[in-house]
Amino acid sequence: MAIDPSRTFKPINIALLTVSDTRGPEDDTSGDILAGRIAAAGHALAARAIEKDDAARIADRLNAWIDDRAIDAVVITGGTGLTGRDVTPEALDRVKTRDIPGFGELFRWISYKTIGTSTIQSRACAVVARGTYIFALPGSNGAVKDGWDGILAEQLDSRNRPCNFVELMPRLLEV
Repeated sequence: MAIDPSRTFKPINIALLTVSDTRGPEDDTSGDILAGRIAAAGHALAARAIEKDDAARIADRLNAWIDDRAIDAVVITGGTGLTGRDVTPEALDRVKTRDIPGFGELFRWISYKTIGTSTIQSRACAVVARGTYIFALPGSNGAVKDGWDGILAEQLDSRNRPCNFVELMPRLLEV
């Protein structure tokens, strides 16, 4: 796996959603970390919002972004734990076309190196929803760094070899 300098970088438009009952714009540190990494990678932050831990509200926000053809991908931070209020995966179930099971598996493998067996409490996941990628990461600062740096930075870079999510985008709506 490596960045191939002979390939052209294609920036994409990414929406960022923080799911939290307690965070606001002034203390959304994990969202701030992701926004910084999105910009540093050369992508555009197309939208940013905070939603409470409510599956219907999260799904409504996602549906609006999925229907916006100017948004290529959504990154979510928060709501992936095991408590009763953690409903991000359930919200994704309401909008998904198909799962990307390897994302959660790889995230937990990367996270294990940082937090050990506590990673088993994460329900990090990813889906494709009507042609839009959606990646759900836990809400901690460490988790969003692990998810972006360990997976998304490469997979959202069109120069990454042998393959990447960006090169598949034109084909996501194939039947």
